[in-house]
Amino acid sequence: MNYWLIKSEPHKYSWEQFNKDGKTFWDGVRNYQARNNLREMKTGDLVLFYHSNEGKEVVGIAKVVGESYQDPTTEDTNWLVVDFAPVEPLKKPVTLAQIKAEQSLKDIALIKNGRISVVPLKAEEFDKILEMGS
Repeated sequence: MNYWLIKSEPHKYSWEQFNKDGKTFWDGVRNYQARNNLREMKTGDLVLFYHSNEGKEVVGIAKVVGESYQDPTTEDTNWLVVDFAPVEPLKKPVTLAQIKAEQSLKDIALIKNGRISVVPLKAEEFDKILEMGS
């Protein structure tokens, strides 16, 4: 199993809306590195849902329920989507400031590749953020 973090601006697509929808495809990715990360996702992988720009915090856990396919919002075959479903919210959100302050997360892709909307996580990084959010 692999672990990931996906970012969404809450005014565009929030954790609350994701839960109402029950499932979504992650569209609009227009960065090649993020696209390549989507391509690597496998059904069952776990994903942290991060509110970017507003809040700047990890708010929940999702899972991959459908592997990559052509983004239906564009005719450009370079872009992909992946299907996700919510698993559960974190008991308390984990802020970017908390993540930056945690020594064991100093190399996390969220910080190293701050502009990328889909990043891989190591299992220990994923577990540490879950621990911080419990």
